[in-house]
Amino acid sequence: MSYEFDWSAVWDPSAWMTAIGVTVAYGVATTVAGLLLGLILGLLLVSRIWIARRAVSLFIGVFRCTPALIQIVWFYYAFPMALNINMPAWLAAGCGLTLYMAAFSAEIFRGGIQSIEKGQWNACRSLCMSHWQTMYHVILPQTFRRMTPAIVNQSIIQFKNTSLLSVVAVHDIMFTASALTSETYRPLEVFTFAALLYIILIWPMASIAHQVERRFDYRSSR
Repeated sequence: MSYEFDWSAVWDPSAWMTAIGVTVAYGVATTVAGLLLGLILGLLLVSRIWIARRAVSLFIGVFRCTPALIQIVWFYYAFPMALNINMPAWLAAGCGLTLYMAAFSAEIFRGGIQSIEKGQWNACRSLCMSHWQTMYHVILPQTFRRMTPAIVNQSIIQFKNTSLLSVVAVHDIMFTASALTSETYRPLEVFTFAALLYIILIWPMASIAHQVERRFDYRSSR
């Protein structure tokens, strides 16, 4: 049986433009916030405060071992019931995605920091540099260069995770695709178009990051 495509089913510019704006806003905001929080958590993981290390390790274990979808549902349904606080859908989804990103990026930062040779730490101590001076001026600049591929990969995953926003009725690309599918009964055309939108949004980011990575490699080889 042949299938006749009807691409007119996806033609709703206003809905798609709104969905793209929501997806990009959530992708950028949760990625940046997650990276900043992940940096703080990563520094705590390599600190000398054992209570902080244990607490951060517990946080990372919970958020790395549970799906992002469940975390969004927790924030939207479970936490309001447990704390008696009404949390709007946009905030619940943002908190879930941000903490999910933070848990993974914290491990990326920890691995990057611990990959720096011990000789550089010893050299900084011999120059009477404090721990935080060493971290800021010597360790972190090298860590960021080494972590670029991992951060880019996790950021791409984060942008794709925004597709989970639809579970709490945030009007992103997937929510719009599901709504149009219900109206037109054309899931193949609608979800194919949604996939193309994700490719258009994510591919340039990956390409730019690849160029930045190559520039770092070029500078380090000089």
